Amino acid sequence: MKIPLSYSFRNLWTRRLTTILTASGMALVVFVFASVLMLAEGLRKTLVETGSYDNVVVIRKASNSEVMSGVDRLQASIIETQPEIAIGENGKKFFAKEILVLVNLPKRGSDKPALIQVRGIDELSLSLRPQVKLIEGRMPKHGSSEIIAGLSIAKRYKGWGLGESLRFAMRDWTVVGIFDAGNTGYSSEIWGDADQLMQAFRRPVYSSVLFKLCNSPEFQKFKERIESDPRLTLEAKREPKYYADQSEMMSMFLSILGLSLTIIFSLGAVVGAMITMYAAVANRTNEIGTLRALGFPRRNILIAFLMESLLLGFTGGCAGLFFASFTQFLTRSFSLSRP
Repeated sequence: MKIPLSYSFRNLWTRRLTTILTASGMALVVFVFASVLMLAEGLRKTLVETGSYDNVVVIRKASNSEVMSGVDRLQASIIETQPEIAIGENGKKFFAKEILVLVNLPKRGSDKPALIQVRGIDELSLSLRPQVKLIEGRMPKHGSSEIIAGLSIAKRYKGWGLGESLRFAMRDWTVVGIFDAGNTGYSSEIWGDADQLMQAFRRPVYSSVLFKLCNSPEFQKFKERIESDPRLTLEAKREPKYYADQSEMMSMFLSILGLSLTIIFSLGAVVGAMITMYAAVANRTNEIGTLRALGFPRRNILIAFLMESLLLGFTGGCAGLFFASFTQFLTRSFSLSRP
């Protein structure tokens, strides 16, 4: 005779408190593991979506990020003369010389400081990023101490609302616009005039050069030419590849952290489940004897107890995934660049 599945359900329901506590421990393990993996994947996807495949980022060789890079004016001018750069209908090249710096500013609702990326942009920087839309105010005037803030920054950091002003790099800056870049890394940046930011931060060189290819397959030819040019110490990457490289180290760190925490919590959850099932068997010797007297074989009784364990694990896993799914509605802003 086989023991019906409802028998295992009823036993779990009878011991509700023990069942809830054991399933909660398993749910916590799944929640932590799923949440960290979601964070790592969200970070990777956000940065990859930041770039456009036809855009090329040129930085100094061996630089891990734009903050650590340096492209002097002569090198930028040489890049600007390359034939692979696309030209717009107005005759201007889709080419921008930019600077990226970090500032430490307090968050709204608290005075806890956080690093924010401030990007000095050129005249055509916005044209190279069609995913960026100005939703309030206007673009900063060239040669002025005006800036525009990403939507995520304007919501979370003090002084970045439209019309607000703040002080950094020994200068007062006025926010004249708010832009939305969707689910890309640009939403967590501040943009201002590149020349003004270079003066304020006393940086004589640009951080990077960005341009659009007139013909996408010509990228490899351009890359080989500038990287072998003795006048240049630069390297070129397609924009999605550049941001994918930026996210690789952080994603790996988060994955390892999530796996380590999961292993530790899993050991505790497994021990808790084992204690629960051992206690269930020890307290139900009379019930097991009755089942044997009714003619149920040992194998079927063992399967019934294993089914209870599987139901506990399944319930805890589903609960962990359910609560972890709500983390997709949480948004965090942080910088990957290292000064």
